[in-house]
Amino acid sequence: MHFDTIAAISTPMGEGAIAIVRLSGDEAVQIADRVFRSPGGKKLAEAMSHTIHYGHLIDPASDETVEEVMVSLMKAPKTFTREDVVEVNCHGGIVAVNRVLALVLKEGARLAEPGEFTKRAFLNGRIDLSQSEAVMDLIRAKTDRAMNVALNQMEGKLSRLIGELRQALIETLAQVEVNIDYPEYDDVEEMTIPHMIENCTWVKSEIEKLLKTSSQGKILREGLSTVIIGRPNVGKSSLLNSLVQENKAIVTDIAGTTRDIIEEYVNVRGVPLRLVDTAGIRETEDIVERIGVERSRQVLKEADLILLVLNNAEALTVEDERLFEAVAGMDTIVVINKTDLPQKIDMAAVNKLAGEGQVVSTSLLQDEGIDELEKAIADLFFEGTIEAEDLTYVSNARHIALLHKAHATIEDALGAAEADVPVDMIQIDVTRTWEILGEIVGDTVQDGLINQLFSQFCLGK
Repeated sequence: MHFDTIAAISTPMGEGAIAIVRLSGDEAVQIADRVFRSPGGKKLAEAMSHTIHYGHLIDPASDETVEEVMVSLMKAPKTFTREDVVEVNCHGGIVAVNRVLALVLKEGARLAEPGEFTKRAFLNGRIDLSQSEAVMDLIRAKTDRAMNVALNQMEGKLSRLIGELRQALIETLAQVEVNIDYPEYDDVEEMTIPHMIENCTWVKSEIEKLLKTSSQGKILREGLSTVIIGRPNVGKSSLLNSLVQENKAIVTDIAGTTRDIIEEYVNVRGVPLRLVDTAGIRETEDIVERIGVERSRQVLKEADLILLVLNNAEALTVEDERLFEAVAGMDTIVVINKTDLPQKIDMAAVNKLAGEGQVVSTSLLQDEGIDELEKAIADLFFEGTIEAEDLTYVSNARHIALLHKAHATIEDALGAAEADVPVDMIQIDVTRTWEILGEIVGDTVQDGLINQLFSQFCLGK
């Protein structure tokens, strides 16, 4: 494919040692040559691929020096986009990098759309759609484990497995075609049905293995939405600060200090937690605090994990019991805080209200109990450890939804095969499964979806 030449700033905006402006396209080298001057006068078009060159950028219109730069030259097809790519390394800073970008745009490049470099890598066949999506997962990874999942996907681990499943289905469909083309041979059908059941059963089991990792994979990718709730002044903000290990929330003895929702990501034993510290849920006449309480109730409904904090030095209240009612049926860990103070809470009543939920004791003032809490969180969602590195995780919500669809259609195909339905009818479900799996890697996906997916990427990637 041939596209116009695009350019964008590929490093974060702001002050820094260097910034990079990237160009990709058929005219990337020519555009760079029009503005780049090396001390020896050598043109980039004459240079070896995958080399870096020192020089200055000159505005051809005024012959003015714009920047002192290092220019990286990478010629097609051995580049990220499989097009000619030039990366201009200039001084960091908003003014410097924008001057470089403005210069290459004036010389004929077009400002890239969000994710357009990765989109070109996909359209030019360097990576498939699942690998493209893994690029953004890699950028957004909050923990080493999440990064490893994204790296495995970007390197094609999921793609290869999907390819194997689709190949098994193609072989099944080919066998069906033989049966349809040569119906006079009875032994063909006798061979077709067992072969179909065997292949479809294997595909179904592999899809089930992938779906088994999906809940953990999605947590690693998106983080575990974790809401800290409790009556005012039981230690919710202290718990947030202890997990984050920074003073993000205001900690005082005054009830109702937290008026809004505070969010923070934290790495708990390889699990990314999106911690939400809420306003204390209680009846209040304070208008501002009441708004915070209502927001807390809304966030509670959307949470994956609840940390319900109680005060060891106070007896259970009606408000505490209402909180237990509010989180009934949800994954909840009860945190008994302030164990450094004399115990007044009824632990038997707490354990009864908690039911099967775990109860952990802490003294956040003395930094006690956080390790036990982190272990309880890991135990709840990952049975203490995350699976081995060689396991193929499915973490993308789009992939998970498609796998559920593929599982349903392959089950329909198997059910029909076992019920002696004519093979040409079974073929419809097998073909549909093949198409659905193709949507994961982008072989059978529509242009509209491709545009939508890449529009969510950051500019310059």
